[in-house]
Amino acid sequence: MLVIGPHISISKGYAKAAETALQIGANTFQFFSRNPRGGNAKAFDEKDLAKFQKLRKENNFGPLLAHAPYTMNLAAAKDDVYEFARKVIREDIERMDSLGIEYMCFHPGSHVGGGTEVGIDKIADALNEAISGDENIMLLLETMSGKGTEVGITFEEIKKIIDKVEHSERLGVCLDTCHIFSAGYDIVNDLDGVLYEFDNIIGLDKLKTIHLNDSMMPFGDKKDRHAVIGEGKIGLEAIINFMTNPRIKHLPFFLETPLEDEGHKEEIKSIKEILSSK
Repeated sequence: MLVIGPHISISKGYAKAAETALQIGANTFQFFSRNPRGGNAKAFDEKDLAKFQKLRKENNFGPLLAHAPYTMNLAAAKDDVYEFARKVIREDIERMDSLGIEYMCFHPGSHVGGGTEVGIDKIADALNEAISGDENIMLLLETMSGKGTEVGITFEEIKKIIDKVEHSERLGVCLDTCHIFSAGYDIVNDLDGVLYEFDNIIGLDKLKTIHLNDSMMPFGDKKDRHAVIGEGKIGLEAIINFMTNPRIKHLPFFLETPLEDEGHKEEIKSIKEILSSK
């Protein structure tokens, strides 16, 4: 069964987000674990959560994906930025785990001149502090496009982080199609080669979710600019080829394309129609 959904705002509550997902033909969704540009997390509304969990169960939702805020930089060179990031990752693991959310993804971080290896060590240290091993939630390192001083632009960098974390069984990977295309992994012409490389370096058993995005920018451009499916440089044929690959098709797909709810409804409908004709 295809598990697919977009990023949906929880500003009006978790139940409203679940209702929106159902209305647009989705059976999962991604949401921010807290305000993506802010600091403090909003208190939970127990009535809202009860309705959300009921909708989730009754409608057989697939795994849900929380996305950590963009303000969280676990590779930060500045002490105050790093301390804030450590606090956020600790709190949001606990908060999302209490909701029974299956996955939480995060951008590994940017070293801002401190160096990639130093950044990797900082990320691993923060994760070792935050992950007890008793959680049910799995944390997912997101593959990055390579802009600025990002960490996690190669499979090797992600593997280094995983290897330095004690409870690495609670870590996985969220692969972003736009990001890896921009980072120089040719999923258009050599998908099998890219998946072989991922399996050889990290292991396909660690691949848990997909951020399904086309790319506005050309291959290897190191820019993070998402495009609507089929309207970018990756193209519809390559994306459908990606989705139907036997090593990937069972995974949940999360759309982060530049559309509102109605646009995502049409995007999901179109993808489903193409897949059903295969």
